[in-house]
Amino acid sequence: MDIRLCCVEAGEGFPLVLLHGNGEDHTYFKRQMGPFSQHFRVIAVDTRGHGESPRGTAPFTLEQFAEDLKEFLDGRSITRCHLLGFSDGGNIALLFALKYPEYVEKLILNGADLCPSGVKLTTQLPIVLGWGMCRVPALFSRKARANWEMLDLMVTQPHIPTETLARLPMPALVVAGERDMIREGHTRAIAAAIPDSRLAILPGDHFVARRNWQTFNPLVLDFLLDGAQIP
Repeated sequence: MDIRLCCVEAGEGFPLVLLHGNGEDHTYFKRQMGPFSQHFRVIAVDTRGHGESPRGTAPFTLEQFAEDLKEFLDGRSITRCHLLGFSDGGNIALLFALKYPEYVEKLILNGADLCPSGVKLTTQLPIVLGWGMCRVPALFSRKARANWEMLDLMVTQPHIPTETLARLPMPALVVAGERDMIREGHTRAIAAAIPDSRLAILPGDHFVARRNWQTFNPLVLDFLLDGAQIP
């Protein structure tokens, strides 16, 4: 790896790795660190070019972020973990689990999508417009280039064929908000395509882990700890 990913850790025991969304960092999960660390070794990672992790020189793609995650885990001798990804972090988690299923005990996908068209048009159109407007300034400004790269992740990625999800061997929890920016039909299709999956549509929007943590946290812990069935 051409960079070292920054992270924060809390707790002990079996590793639970948290992956934030586009343009965010590990602090997105501030409502999860305490509750989750009572049961697990929680590791919240800043992905490449986010938070305190440097951009480096490798391609700025979700596939590269998944490779970064593998090297991050290998560097800590973590051969098995629970993996929770939000938004683009969910997409990274999905790509990682498809390529390296032996690393993942349980998978939580919150607000993930398989392709850009999985995002509602009302959300995607302004992103596409911003992406187009940044393209020329990105040739001359480092700041504009960084902004364009972030938008490019959402405009051009990911591209995960639905049928590949049938290969996932681990239990999965697929979570979204009732007013999510991801189309509900898209979220339901992801859950339906994973052989051993549970689906939960929670009150709230895309950011349910931050804004409805009172519901989100028990849901995730119940899944990870094999508690009562999720309604």
